[in-house]
Amino acid sequence: MKILVVDAGGTHVKVLATGQKSHRKVPSGPTMTARNMVRAVKRLTADWQYDVVSIGYPGPVLHGRPVCEPRNLGGGWVGFDFRRAFGCPVKIVNDAAMQALGSYRGGRMLFLGLGTGLGSALIVEGILDPMELAHLPYKKGRTYEDYVGLRGLQRLGKKKWRRHVADMATRLKAALEAEDLVLGGGNAKLLKALPAGARLGDNANAFIGGFRLWDATRQHLRNRK
Repeated sequence: MKILVVDAGGTHVKVLATGQKSHRKVPSGPTMTARNMVRAVKRLTADWQYDVVSIGYPGPVLHGRPVCEPRNLGGGWVGFDFRRAFGCPVKIVNDAAMQALGSYRGGRMLFLGLGTGLGSALIVEGILDPMELAHLPYKKGRTYEDYVGLRGLQRLGKKKWRRHVADMATRLKAALEAEDLVLGGGNAKLLKALPAGARLGDNANAFIGGFRLWDATRQHLRNRK
């Protein structure tokens, strides 16, 4: 079975398929509706073959469907028939959950994605649980995402942003009793040092996670949302 993985981010949509050595991408942003995404992906992959599709979606997903429109993309995602549009079976998960799945090594792992916003997922003994920690209150009436997302980085500057990332990561790791902490997302590379017990993720792990969604040898990995 050949799998196409689509990582739909706020700045780019990236794709990789089984047997391909490198990913391809196209700019996204506020004009990237669900329909435009499918069209762009089909153009990017016109010379690729695939039987099924995995989509990492930048927002909450319940029972394999987006439950609200993405903040940094165009509309039309909720209720869109991706299976019909691609002409094959499609699995959709939160983008942070997909990268978490690709980063997983066992035990109890917390994934925090530092990008446009703050993505989060917890995996406990192979059970994947996408989370929405970004909008929890943090300081001065602001949320975690307000401090460690892109807007926080721009408002605070790198030095203060790094301190808040370390504080946030330490708090959440302790609260969720995580044995393993992975800091991923595009802005994780800006960190000079990692909190105790943390390791750096890789955006390429999103593709690994997308492949694992269809991996019959990992049936114990059960997507709960």
